[in-house]
Parts: sequence; C-alpha cells; structure tokens
Amino acid sequence: GQRGMKCTTRGWQAGESYSDCLTQKLCCKDMSHVHFSFLKMLSLLWKQAQSFPLFPALGEMESHMFECVNQAAVHEELEDETRRLCDVRPFLPVLKLVMRNCGRAERLLDSKIGVLIGKGLHELDALNDQEVKDFRSKMFRISEERMQQIQMMAFSEWVQACYSPQLEPAAVTTITAGVNDAPVDLKVIIHFDQSQDSASLKVSLSCTPNELMEQALKKWLTTHGSEDAVWRGQYILRVSQCLEFLGGDHPLIQYKYIRSCLQAKEAPHLTLVHTSTVKTMFDKEISAIGAVVSRKSSNPPLPLPPKRRPPTTCVWDVPKPFRIVLVKGSKVNAEETAKVQVRAGLFHGTELLCKPAVSNESSGRSEHTWKDNTVEFEISVCDLPRMTRLCFAIYAVMDKVKKQKSTKNPHINKYQTIPWVNTMVFDYKGQLKTGDIILHCWSSFPDELEEMLNPIGTIQTNPYTENATALHIHFPEYSSHPIVFPPFDKGRGVKKFYMELKEIMERDPVSQLCENEKDLIWTLRQDCRETFPQSLPKLLLSVKWSKHEDMAQLQALLQIWPKLSPRDALELLDFNYPDQYVREYAVRCLKDMSDEELSQYLLQLVQVLRYEPYYDCALTHFLLERAQRNRQIGHFLFWHLRWVWLCVRVCVEAIECCGNKHVEALSKLKSVNELIKLGTIKNTRSKTKEAMLTKEAMMTCLRQSGYSETLSDLHSPLNPSVLLSDINVEKCRYMDSKMKPLWIVYNNKLLSGDTLGIIFKNGDDLRQDMLTLQILRLMDLLWKEANLDLRIVPYGCLATGDRTGLIEVVSSAETIANIQLTSSNVAAAAAFNKDALLNWLKERNSGDALDRAIEEFTLSCAGYCVATYVLGIGDRHSDNIMVRSNGQLFHIDFGHILGNFKSKFGIKRERVPFILTHDFIHVIQQGKTGNTEKFGSFRQYCEEAYLILRKNGNLFITLFALMLTAGLPELTSVKDIQYLKDSLALGKTDEEALKQFRQKFDEALRESWTTKVNWMAHNVAKDNRS
Repeated sequence: GQRGMKCTTRGWQAGESYSDCLTQKLCCKDMSHVHFSFLKMLSLLWKQAQSFPLFPALGEMESHMFECVNQAAVHEELEDETRRLCDVRPFLPVLKLVMRNCGRAERLLDSKIGVLIGKGLHELDALNDQEVKDFRSKMFRISEERMQQIQMMAFSEWVQACYSPQLEPAAVTTITAGVNDAPVDLKVIIHFDQSQDSASLKVSLSCTPNELMEQALKKWLTTHGSEDAVWRGQYILRVSQCLEFLGGDHPLIQYKYIRSCLQAKEAPHLTLVHTSTVKTMFDKEISAIGAVVSRKSSNPPLPLPPKRRPPTTCVWDVPKPFRIVLVKGSKVNAEETAKVQVRAGLFHGTELLCKPAVSNESSGRSEHTWKDNTVEFEISVCDLPRMTRLCFAIYAVMDKVKKQKSTKNPHINKYQTIPWVNTMVFDYKGQLKTGDIILHCWSSFPDELEEMLNPIGTIQTNPYTENATALHIHFPEYSSHPIVFPPFDKGRGVKKFYMELKEIMERDPVSQLCENEKDLIWTLRQDCRETFPQSLPKLLLSVKWSKHEDMAQLQALLQIWPKLSPRDALELLDFNYPDQYVREYAVRCLKDMSDEELSQYLLQLVQVLRYEPYYDCALTHFLLERAQRNRQIGHFLFWHLRWVWLCVRVCVEAIECCGNKHVEALSKLKSVNELIKLGTIKNTRSKTKEAMLTKEAMMTCLRQSGYSETLSDLHSPLNPSVLLSDINVEKCRYMDSKMKPLWIVYNNKLLSGDTLGIIFKNGDDLRQDMLTLQILRLMDLLWKEANLDLRIVPYGCLATGDRTGLIEVVSSAETIANIQLTSSNVAAAAAFNKDALLNWLKERNSGDALDRAIEEFTLSCAGYCVATYVLGIGDRHSDNIMVRSNGQLFHIDFGHILGNFKSKFGIKRERVPFILTHDFIHVIQQGKTGNTEKFGSFRQYCEEAYLILRKNGNLFITLFALMLTAGLPELTSVKDIQYLKDSLALGKTDEEALKQFRQKFDEALRESWTTKVNWMAHNVAKDNRS
C-alpha cells in the first residue's frame, strides 16, 4: 500500500548541511500526505524550520528542492513541484533537501524529460561517449533553431501545423458503393463556441469549409443580429469532438471526419470557434517555447577561434591490407579441453567483403590469448566502404572424445554457445579507428559455422558487462596522420567522374564514345537511370563495394539519379543498403511525403534507426524536423522512440505535445490492473462474488484523488487531437481474459455527452497488433486510391512500453460469438445458427437502412477476407471478429500472422486461408439462398481488392523487411516474409494469381462447415469458463 514519510530524527553531524539535518524533521505520518504536492510539502517544511535556531542560514525556499531514490534505485531531483509523492513513489520513504544549482527552467525541463524517458538525464551526461555528446549538442542546436522558427510562424501556419485535418485521397471524393443512394445534400450540425445554441444546415458535398462557415454565420446573425460581414477572418471551424480545424479549400467530402459521418449515416458536428480563443492557445505555446529558447543554458559562450585542422590521410591512399590485433578474450565460457577460436568478417550490409579470417586455437577455461594474434584480411584499407562492419564470433571446438559422449547433434557437439559482437571500422566522424577497444559480446545459438557471424546484429556492445564475454582488440595505425574517409565533393576522382558523366549525358545522340566511357556507362547503369529509375536498389546490390573506384562512380551517379517516389525509396533504408550516400538519397526522396503519408510509415522509419550505425544521420534529422513541424507526428514518434532512449531527449525537447501526465497516467492504470490480477487470483472458487468485489475495488481506486487527478485532462495517447476530461467510473470495467485488460470510459472534454472507450493492456505485446493494423490502414488507402472503399475499421492501437499498451474501443460493435450466443441458449448450437447475424442487423436497421447495412457488411467482409488471406492472420474465431450496428465487419487481436496459425495437439486449427462462413454468405445474399447477384458482387470485390494489393506487393515486402529487427516473435527472418510472396503470388501473371486466389476462395466455401465446428468448440469452451 501507500506509505507516509517517516524519517528518523538525528543530530546535526559534522560535514552535514543544515538542510540535510532539517529534512530529517519532516515527518508525514498522515496517509493524506502522499497526495500533497512537493510545493506544499516544501512550504510545510519551511513553516517547521522557522522554529530552528539557524533558520536564516537556510536561505530562500525557491532555491531548494527535494531529491529521492526512485523505483529505478537512482537519485532523482524532483524539480517539478506540482508532482506528488504518490506520483513519484520513491524506493524509500525519504526525501532529501538540496540546493538548485542551475537555471530553474532548464532543470524543470530536464526533470520532465527524465520522467518521460524513464531514465534520469544524468545517466546520459555520465556516458563517456563523445559521439553521444556531439549528437546531443548538435540536435539541441537544431531543435532550438526550429523552435525559433515556430516563434516566427503566423497564426494560420501554426494552426495548420498543429491541428490540420485528415484528408481522404482525391480519388475517393465521390460517394462509392454502399451509399450510392445517399442524398446529395449533407446535413451538418453547427455548434457555437461558448454558447448553448446550435443550428442545422443542409449543404452540398462540394461545399468548402469557408462557404459552410459563411452560411452558419448568416444563420447566427439572423437570430442574434449584428453587423454584416464583421465575421470575416474572425472565426474558424473545428470538429466538435476533437482539436481538428477544417481549413483550406477542399470540398467537405474530402475530409475524413465528414466522410466517416456520411458513411455512418450520422450528421457531422462542427463548432464555430472565435479566432481569439485559438490565438490564446497559440500565444500560450509561443510563450512556453520562448521560455525554453531564452533560458541561460541555451546561450553558449562565444565560440573560440577555429583551430587549425590537423593533417589527415585519405583512406583511398592507403593500399596496405587491413588487419587487427586480438589482444585477449575473457569470460569465455568453454571447457578446459576445448580449443577457442575467433572468427572475424568484414561486411557491407549483408555482403561479405572478403573471406572471413580465423584466429589460431587457444586453450584455457576463461582467459584466452592467441599466438600470431594479428589477423589480416584479404582486402586493402583503401577499398573499405565507409559503412564497413567488423563482425566477430568466438567459438569452442570440443575435444573429440567428449564430442562423441555429449550429444547426438554434431553442431552442438562441435560448437558451444557463440558469443558474437560487431563494431564499425570507421567512427562517426569518418575516421578509421585506431587503438585498443574492449567489446562485450552477445550470445546466440547458430546452427552452422557460416551463421556464426551476425552482420545484421547491433553494433552496440552488451551493456551487461559483468557476465558478458569480453574481446579485447587493437586497431593498428597505418599512417602518422589520422586516416579519414573523404566527403563526396573532396573524394579523389568522384568529381571527375561526375563531370564526365554529366558531359556524356549532355552529348548529342550521334556522338562517338570511347571504350573508357562505355565502361563508365556500364558501371553506372545509365539505362537503369533513364528507363527504370526505380531499379536503383538492384543496381546498388550489383556494385562491387570492395573497390573504391566503383564506390566513387556510384556516388557520382546518385547526384543525378531521378528522385524515386517515397514508397519506392523506403526499400533503400533496409539493412542491405548501408552506404551513407544511398541513405541520404533515400531521405531526400522521403521529404516529398505528406504528413499523412509519413504517419503511415512512421513505425518502420523508427525501426530503421536500428540500422543506422551513428546517431547523427540524415534519417534522424528528417524525423526530428517533421516531428517539430507536425504535432501528430511528434506525438507518435515519441511513443515509438520511447525505448530507444538515447534518441528521445532531443525529440522531447522540441515536441510540446507529449506531457508527463501520459507516463504517470499509464503507471496508475498499470497499478489498477495489477490490483485486479491479484484480486482475481485470491479466490478462484467463488468467481461471481470475487468479480464483484474486484470491480468495486477497481472503481474505488479510480475515484481516489491520486488516481482521478492524474487520469484526467489528457490528450488521448491514441489521438492527440482528442481531449479527455475525466473518467466515467460507472462505465469502467475489466475484461475476463487472462491479462484482465481495463475497459476505461472517458468523457470528451470538447463535446458534452460524448464518451470514448480505451482498453489498457498490461502483459501483452501489442507491437504485432500495431504492425497488422498499420498494414490494414495501408490496404485501405491503396484500395481507396483505386476508388474502392471496403469500409475497413483500422482502430487505434499503441504500444506504450514493455508489454503494455492502449487499444481504441470501436463504438456500437459486438463480437460474432456474443451475437450467436445471445440468439441461442445452447453454446454448441450457437455457431450453427445462420439467421442470428442477419436478425441482429435487422433489429438495428430497417427499410433502406438494412439494405445499406448489408452492403456495408458485404464490402467490409470482402476487405477483411482478402487482408486475412494475404497477411496469413491466424487464430480466427467468433470472439475476434466483430460487427458494428451499421453492418461493418472487422477483425481484432492479431497475435498470429504470416501463416503462424494456432495449433492444437500439433495440428493447425485453421485449415482455410480466410474465414467465410455460411452465416456471412446468408447476410451477403440478404437471407435469400438463390441471390447469386449479391454474392457475385462480393466475389468481384474480393478479386478486385486482391489485384490492387498485388500491384503494390513490393511495398508490403519492404515494410515487413524493415521490421525484421523489431523483435516480433513471428517476424524474425526473411523466411517469414516468404508467406507474403506466396499469398500475393509475386512472380506470377495476374491471370495465374487470380486462378490461385479463386481456388482458395472456393476452398473457403467448401470448408465453411469445418470453421463452424471450430467456432462451436470455441463457444463451448468459453461457456464452460464463464
């Protein structure tokens, strides 16, 4: 439980400050003190201190703050005085009073950043890593420059950057199937800010926000009377339920919110807000930025005169073979009779640059040294690419006698656990490494000798040094000066190649070419550049990276290669393309992305940072710049980056949308969830009684001020445009699955009476769900671009930490299982009740509305049939397929993808490529068995959707490949991606692929009965559990 503070009173000892002694006098025995803010506790302490003899020596209260030992067992300075003891939850019930020793504004900011990333910034400051220091310093300067630009923004620019509306692709601005019979006019409910009044207007779908605003104000003026035309420029339209302002000259139908209302047969609610209200928000933010920009620490002293650069040697002028020295290996876990060897390889991406080198054998148990410890590679220093990785593996060759006795597996016999480690050959400044370095290794269990080296693995050494195998190596010097990799404009021969290539390109068609020029054109694949520019990735894989002349020619070519589309350029950020100039080219292409498109691929771009060997790179700059320009991107970049904590500080310093309250609120929800898990474990006999008591405990907990205050007045982590006011405790509950997720209902701060549901999960890894939902959003976008709207429901999902996250509750929706069980008293019979689903829709829709609901069901069923087939989404049953009251079908819970179907007794439970049962077909055919026309339309939707995805097959392959290092359990190797290639039939013609798809479609129809049996088994099991 929560404890008050109780400090033992001691005498004032020598060497102890007066504030140290005084802190011992603060004694919070009353439990209510845990809810006091630190400012209040400081005031109480100062009040008590007035009776002490040396009170005047203490100084001003404002110059002091508390310090504690936090849950991570590190000292944390509690700069933010608005926080409370229950928010911090110190490891020990002791607070220490300390002096503030730098600018308050900077300390407050650093304190908040520390809370956000879950680590104190003193840990970053303590890192003895010059690259980290230089990166932080550079990013800090860039962030400040960006904040100064924001200060110079006009009001309208700021609104567009922070609260811009989401738009549909231009191709779907017309109403598609399912709502063809919708009226041409749109009914809009207009609310007037700071007034209870509202008005209903009918406008054309092609009407713009400005035209709608003009009509709304005219209606207002007729009832309230005012000078005409005074309103112009003084009002702005906001989506009533969130902070999203409708600007621009787009027709209303192109705004996502308007379109979603139209398809749901609901009237859009818009609020007319006076610009002075929004300008107050603008002024507040500019003021906050001003306080950060103007703080003392951001004004560095005048720079010293530039030092003369020491002479350097160009790496291309060093023809000597590359070599390293193996000094020693320690903590090698090998038997005394084993012979220990080191294997080393030089890689550029996954390409081995030369034959791996192997050391001599060494005997011993833990400490190892090797005779002839210089390892030489069959490649010259001058031919090393800039992004060369040096990869090591340490392995033990077992004694022959022991080998026979140990085990039957020859690989395990011969090789023990393999410690591996990687490092870059050049440092972050492009300088060839020299001197000694100790590399702490990671462990793996490779199957074969060739797989010991792990070039795709991290270049960071193992931070858990106490038990890790350590490899001590030495990089020799080849020159009396530092050896550096030349930048593009100074590289030997690069400029010459570029000018020669440019000259060749500008020649007339009949000019004669000499042999050297022909060789150059062949090397640079001029054909590809002119005819197939998107083939650049394949050209890059053909380059001889072990020849610096070829590298120079490639760099020249990249300067004139046409820009690829952002979608094509994503592939160049894969691990196979480590070259700095290639990655910079890819980022230049990404700059053409709209904010909406960038949001679509943000998950992959954050994972790609793992492939970057240095913090300071083009991709880091790009992501930070766009995060500072757009609040939504900044918000999600923060959450995706949160566990790559070295990168986070620079983002948080620049992005104002991520508040400490989010992290603290999630901590509160986690403690509520753990309370429920504990309560449900205590008494498993009386489930009903225990559930009631546990729910009461949950509601009591949520009503406590320490919880309710922290969990109120938040931007929704799932959508920062939505403001959450407070929790509607009566509607909250916990769900009955293993991890007891919390079902939290919030009141909408911007729209009275509107509620939003959020599910908090603790114990489940939601990253795979995030990836699947992202791909569903992309499929939805691609279909809409082709003018096919299949009514997909890609609900919000956000992994917020280690096995914790949030899921958006989709309103007015029910699982197929509940629909079936409600209509049948017997669980076993429920799955076979083909009328249950159609009857459920009839109860909620009548007349024309029922026809529209069936059309919605048909479209969405087609979309999800194709999506589950292509992505190999497994473990499908009636509890993770849902239907909304308007007819939209959608899937939830994506724990198994890429054909990893859940198996029972060693047999795959699902034998069909996608779920298509007779009750689904019954709805599609409107309950009429012979309605082949409707079923034919459904089949046509499926085939059309499948062919659209096939056209974009390479994009899906790229996105999954970029996620290979994310650590998802079902996406760990290229073999997992093979499922996608097979399901999309890549490499086959459209006719062949369609034939394969039709076979799977017919198979799903034939296997419908098997699916029903599985669902029956699931219903019975669920019924027995409840």
